[in-house]
Amino acid sequence: MVFHYEFFIINVYETMKTFWIRTASAAVYVLLFLGTLYSGRLTGNALLGQLLFGAFLLFVTVGCTYEFFRMVKQQGAVPCRPLGYIYAVLTLSVFVAVPFLGLSAFLLMLVAYMLFPALFGLSAIVQLWNHSEQPFREAAYTMVPMLYAALPLALMVVLVGNQGEHALLMLVAMVWVNDSGAYIGGSLFGKHKMWLRHSPGKTWEGTAFGVLLSALFGVFVGPLLVPAVAWYHWLVLALICSMAGTLGDLVESMLKRSVGVKDSGNIMPGHGGFLDRFDSLLVIMPFVCIYLFLM
Repeated sequence: MVFHYEFFIINVYETMKTFWIRTASAAVYVLLFLGTLYSGRLTGNALLGQLLFGAFLLFVTVGCTYEFFRMVKQQGAVPCRPLGYIYAVLTLSVFVAVPFLGLSAFLLMLVAYMLFPALFGLSAIVQLWNHSEQPFREAAYTMVPMLYAALPLALMVVLVGNQGEHALLMLVAMVWVNDSGAYIGGSLFGKHKMWLRHSPGKTWEGTAFGVLLSALFGVFVGPLLVPAVAWYHWLVLALICSMAGTLGDLVESMLKRSVGVKDSGNIMPGHGGFLDRFDSLLVIMPFVCIYLFLM
């Protein structure tokens, strides 16, 4: 009886310890994100605010790049890391500098798109001096952080510049509502596994519940925070956030399983790494920006 009592006490202690570690690390992340996102309003200087938010996203970009290269190294891949960091950092930095340089974000994206073949060519040329048996894989991996992390994060800067801070906050909130709803719905009603190979915990019932909650949140809260965007647009954006966000989570799970790791990193105790926290947002940002551009 004493053994069971001690085991119970230890279990409760470990559970509470994990809970408070997760809560504290999440609070730091939220404060950094919201503090830099709204720093322009807090300081009364919009350009300074964009610079501070850009600095935070640059930190995230470097973290995502490091985690990606660290993971694919376990596959035996040897991408050109210096070029990968340069591509990612320059991509985000240029987008952050748009308002300071008086450039058009759309024109910048067009130029960046045209530069992609040149950058891949440069990445492939570098492989002539390496001894990898899969040089084109290494050249492609060199560019992944720029395409998978830096560009989506740069689109956050574009979105804030065009729609305001509340719009990005709404997107983040809808992703969170979807994830929370999927977890709750899966726990209560989940029976049919969605993608057993890459994420055994996800169920179709949980996913549907998350989509429903995210749609309701978007329709009722979106027009209050961003009146310029009608409720039906928020409905579409909620569906994009739910579906693309879920697929983004599955893509990152697929990456981690392919290299045999549980978390992409440990920057946030109890939550994993940068890629773990931003996986959904990295995938939804291009789709969201395309929709907002076309609407």
